[in-house]
Amino acid sequence: MSDKGDIDKCSFCGREKKEVELLIAGIDGHICDRCADQAHSIIREEIKKENTFDLDGVKLLKPREIKEFLDQYVIGQDQAKKVLSVAVYNHYKRLTQRVDDDETEIEKSNIILVGETGTGKTLLARTIARMLHVPFTIVDATILTEAGYVGEDIESLLTRLLQSADYNVEAAERGIVFIDEIDKIARKGDNPSITRDVSGEGVQQGLLKLLEGSVVNVPPQGGRKHPEQKLIPINTKNILFICGGAFDGIERKIAQRLNTKVVGYSAAKNSTRIDKQNFLQYISPLDLKSFGLIPEIIGRLPVLTHLDPLNKEVLRSILTEPKNSVIKQYIKLFKLDGIELEFEEEVLQFIVDQAVDFKLGARGLRSICENIMIDAMFDSPSDSIDKLPITKTYAEEKLSRSGLQRLKAS
Repeated sequence: MSDKGDIDKCSFCGREKKEVELLIAGIDGHICDRCADQAHSIIREEIKKENTFDLDGVKLLKPREIKEFLDQYVIGQDQAKKVLSVAVYNHYKRLTQRVDDDETEIEKSNIILVGETGTGKTLLARTIARMLHVPFTIVDATILTEAGYVGEDIESLLTRLLQSADYNVEAAERGIVFIDEIDKIARKGDNPSITRDVSGEGVQQGLLKLLEGSVVNVPPQGGRKHPEQKLIPINTKNILFICGGAFDGIERKIAQRLNTKVVGYSAAKNSTRIDKQNFLQYISPLDLKSFGLIPEIIGRLPVLTHLDPLNKEVLRSILTEPKNSVIKQYIKLFKLDGIELEFEEEVLQFIVDQAVDFKLGARGLRSICENIMIDAMFDSPSDSIDKLPITKTYAEEKLSRSGLQRLKAS
C-alpha cells in the first residue's frame, strides 16, 4: 500500500491524486495539472527572454527583395512598395549603425501614404509586418484625443508597440509604428471656434514629439495616465513611423492647385497632359496643409507617396493572383468540406464590374463575393455534393436578391 501511495503522488509538489484534478503518469514519476501549468508559464517566460529582437543574426533583405515579398500579396502599387521597401531597409541599417565621433548619424525618414479606400494601405502594412524582425504595430488615429478628453492618449501608440515587443523597452525603441486613418485627425476648419478641436489639431500637436524623437512616458497597460500608475520611458528617436490615410476630397484641392498655374496658351497646353483620372499622383505637402494637417507634422513626415486607384485589370488580378486572394480563400473553405469549388471566368469579370460600380476598391470584392456565396456556404456542408460550379447566372441571381444590390439601386 505504501508503494502505491508513493506512486500516486506528484513528483514535483508531492500532492496526492485526490488533492489534484489531474495526475499525468510518466516513466518514473507523475506530474499534476498545477505543476504542468506552472512549468508552461516558466517556459513562456524563458522564451520571452530569448526573443530580444537581436538583429546581429538577421539577414538584411535588400529593397528589391522586400518588394518581391510584397508582390506576392499586394498587386500593383509599385511606387508605394518601392518607398516602403527603401524605408524599411534604411531603418534596419540605422539600427545596425555604429556611430563614431567622425561619422554622420543617419536620421529616420517617416512616411505618409495617401490613397483611396480599398487601395491597399493597411494591407501593405500588415504584409510587411510578416517579414520584419523588429516589433511592429498598427494603430488607428481615430481613437486619439487630447489629454483629459474621452478617448486615448497619444502615448497609447507606444503602448501597443511595447506590447508587441513583449515589454522589451530596448526592442520597442527600434520598432515600426503604422498609424492608420491619419487624415481623420486633420484640422476641422481654419476659423477659430469656441469649441476645442480635441481630436484634430490637438492630436497633431501631441504627435510632434513622437515623430521627431523624444523620451515619452508610456503607461504599460494603456489607458489614461494616473499619478499612481507606473510609467515606462521610451525614446522614440529610432522608431520609424508610417502614416496612411484616404484623405477623401483631397483631389479637389490638388485640382485647384494645378489650375491656378494655367495662364496663357503654353500653360493650357501643359494642362492637357494632366491625368484627371488620378490626381493623387500630383500630391504635394501643400495639399496636405490645405486638407488640414499642420505644417509641423508635415515636416516630420518627409517622405510622401500615393497609391493609385484600382482599375478593372488590377481588381481582376487581386481577385485571384495573391497568395491570400479572395477566390483562393473560398476554394480552401469548400475544400475543407470535401467540395471542389469552381468559378467560371465570366463570374470573375462580373464581380470586378460590380466592385467598380460600388467604388469600394479591393474591399468591395469581398463584400460582393460574400453576398454571392452565402447560400452556397449555408447549404453545401449539409448537401452530399463533391463539386460546386459557380456560373454568372447563379452570381447575378444571388446578388440581385442581396441587400448590397438594393443599396446600389437606391
